[in-house]
Amino acid sequence: MRLKKKAIFNIVIFDGSFQTTAFIRRLIQGLVKQGHQVTVLGFNTNNPEPVEGVCYKSLGSNQSKRALIITSLGLAFKQSGILTLFKTIWLTIQGNRKALLEQNLNLVLKSAKPDIVHVQWPSLLPWLESYLENDNFKIVLSQRGFHVMVRPFVKPANFEYLQSIYPRLDGLHSVSQAISKTGTTIGIPKTGIDHVVYTGLALKDLEYQAKVKRGDVLQLLSVGRAHWVKDYPTALKACALLKAEGFKFQYTIVGGAGDEELLYLTHALGLETAVHLISNINQAQVFQYMQEADILLSTSIEEGLANVVVEAMALGTPIISTDCGGMPELITHEEHGWLVPVGDPQALKQVIMKFQSLTTEDICAITKAARLRVEEQHNEQTMLSGMEILYEAVLKS
Repeated sequence: MRLKKKAIFNIVIFDGSFQTTAFIRRLIQGLVKQGHQVTVLGFNTNNPEPVEGVCYKSLGSNQSKRALIITSLGLAFKQSGILTLFKTIWLTIQGNRKALLEQNLNLVLKSAKPDIVHVQWPSLLPWLESYLENDNFKIVLSQRGFHVMVRPFVKPANFEYLQSIYPRLDGLHSVSQAISKTGTTIGIPKTGIDHVVYTGLALKDLEYQAKVKRGDVLQLLSVGRAHWVKDYPTALKACALLKAEGFKFQYTIVGGAGDEELLYLTHALGLETAVHLISNINQAQVFQYMQEADILLSTSIEEGLANVVVEAMALGTPIISTDCGGMPELITHEEHGWLVPVGDPQALKQVIMKFQSLTTEDICAITKAARLRVEEQHNEQTMLSGMEILYEAVLKS
């Protein structure tokens, strides 16, 4: 029997930057390995760590007027000829930055001839409005965390805009069941296609390390920018409750350095010697912090599904997370980690104290189950297969 030939897609990843998130980088690496043609569009020119086999197309720089002009003139000359070149010169003289960027996007899309444009952030949708009913390619949007779970519901204008755009899309990619459900309150794409595809990790690069029995001082860790949706104040309040009971701990927030609210709360709660706010660090350093920590705390008010928690579970770091968004899809309470209510420092304190009473065997049983959950639900091949199924469904719709 003759096997059906695998479909090869020409995919444009519209991320807005060449310095993509870890999830998007893993996605484009995998798509290239699968034989697909991948182009990444960005509003920048510097690309220190390109993925081999990926075509990067600059739309011009958001920071440098000179770089924007050079990029615009180059695209016009190479791809459209003299008339577009004259138009580019005229737009440059006028100082019409937005028109130059729009023209550059049009020229790049015309040259790339994609099957699918995969938009990574809702904030990029305005650049593609004129293409929403085009017959040349399909448009898919990724639904992630804050950009779908929070922003539309605190900014009515954003909700109304997305509500007008969603029915014109060809498909949605959701990072969790929870975010897919929230997305339906905004709108449904014209095809009705919304596939949940979880983030996939290169698990061979993330070695599981069983935790040994801890010392007297518990090492707590959180990782992520100091944004209100991460709700670090709840973690700090839980720390104050721990301190009041004489519990010994050290709490490090990677990404918290310089944040005035966190600095104030740390001082006001008397936690100066127990809490450490450090700057953002590279991925390898984050993994090292995770491996050295006793517990990773995720206290977010809302999440699609937190990548940092998936990574920590893969490495064998115990997790305490709020039960927001898609987190219950990843963690079954007391099986793969612990879930606590959002904004409840007392509940968080109680779980941390309970953790300290567990044996090494108890902890290893939970972290091994967590690693298995990640292997089953968040492996790289499952992510790639899911995205290929989504792309194929959209193209057939």
